[in-house]
Amino acid sequence: MLRKHPNCTKAGTISSSRTALPIVGGMSNDGVVLVDVSDGVAIVTLNRPDARNALNPELAAAFPAAVAECDSRDDVLAIVLTGADPAFCAGFDLRELSARERGSEPGAPPPYRAALPPHRTPVIGAINGAAVTGGFEIALACDFLIASTKARFADTHARVGVLPGWGLTVMLPEAIGIRRAKQLSLSGAFLDARTALDWGLVNEVVEHDQLLPRAREVALQIAANPTNAVQGVLALYDEVAELLPPDGWRVENERARRWMVDGFSRASLAERREGIIDTGSHLSGRHASGQGGN
Repeated sequence: MLRKHPNCTKAGTISSSRTALPIVGGMSNDGVVLVDVSDGVAIVTLNRPDARNALNPELAAAFPAAVAECDSRDDVLAIVLTGADPAFCAGFDLRELSARERGSEPGAPPPYRAALPPHRTPVIGAINGAAVTGGFEIALACDFLIASTKARFADTHARVGVLPGWGLTVMLPEAIGIRRAKQLSLSGAFLDARTALDWGLVNEVVEHDQLLPRAREVALQIAANPTNAVQGVLALYDEVAELLPPDGWRVENERARRWMVDGFSRASLAERREGIIDTGSHLSGRHASGQGGN
């Protein structure tokens, strides 16, 4: 993910605070994102637990704004992104997606490509539960992932009848290889945490109650290093990555936006929504190789 911030050193007093961003893009946050800052580490929590943190318009606007806000703060040296239990993020809210009027999509694209805005502060994804479709793309947009034993990953774009537009077809093959990526995307099967570790999608798997403590521990390790050097290394990784698939992001975004106009059927999704949810619930107990999961 390209980060366009200047490579400058953050300086300032380390503070402790917990907030819910009240207004995002002219839209009330209503507590859908929580931000807790202490000792140089910001914990950003997607907070629609009753909806498994599914992305409605408020949350879709609030979480990138929260990351950008934390990135701009002098007292934030590392960011941990997680979800309120039981899920990390179930993707876009199917009820709202199926109810949108034809022509309402696609809107103006954001001024960046992936699910997260460009940032100079490292973002650790602390995956506490299911990360599905758009939620999977949010996880992939983090700089690296630490997973709970309860984490699950799935790409259900094909089952829902939409195409990925946040870089999944670029980032997922980079993480696990093109053949495994195709298997996940075409089958819609769930990948459990241990298999995700074996496949290189996540860096660590820890017990559920140790997820945030471990993510915070790693964040503090990052925060202890010279900030300008951390930012410089992170920017270098991103610049080098730009040399590899320069057109992949553009092709995916253009194809996804065109599909929403010409290929996506809201009526079909509305009819199939319950079946999609039931199938996802059935598959969530199995990882992609078809064996039983925890």
